[in-house]
Amino acid sequence: MSLPTWYHAPECHAGIGYDVHVLTAERKLVLGGVTVPYDKGLKGHSDADVLVHAIMDAILGAAGLGDIGEHFPDKSRKYKGASSILLLKHVTGMAAKAGFTVVNVDVTLLAEAPKITPYKKQMVVNIAGALGIDGARVNVKATTNEGLGFVGAGQGMAAYATASLRKA
Repeated sequence: MSLPTWYHAPECHAGIGYDVHVLTAERKLVLGGVTVPYDKGLKGHSDADVLVHAIMDAILGAAGLGDIGEHFPDKSRKYKGASSILLLKHVTGMAAKAGFTVVNVDVTLLAEAPKITPYKKQMVVNIAGALGIDGARVNVKATTNEGLGFVGAGQGMAAYATASLRKA
């Protein structure tokens, strides 16, 4: 019995990423590499871009390369205030060195506010640029927590991401 042609696709790997940050009045809000006007930002060692952090963890997981805490420790001065988009470029390079190319990413922001629809196109451009892929293979979306939990109370934001990688 022969296998269908679709079965002979290149080896693919999938990863899941999650990140969460507390909202604070002392920071600007950076999401997907875009500074979004809001009265609070996300607390963190780098620019605290929760969307990009989730994507980085998804890629690292798919490539079997650990997690962002291992590669970019929050105790290191080197990453204090760092651009998460630049860190994503570095993660993409790490995956490439391990023989992987990013096929696509999908990320969901959990936040009560602000609305990110006006900024999503630029987020996709920034993320796709860091990944070296077409923007059609990057999906950014958002949802609320319907007033439940720390997200619903406006105390923080979270993001989930998936990434598909192809082994060369």
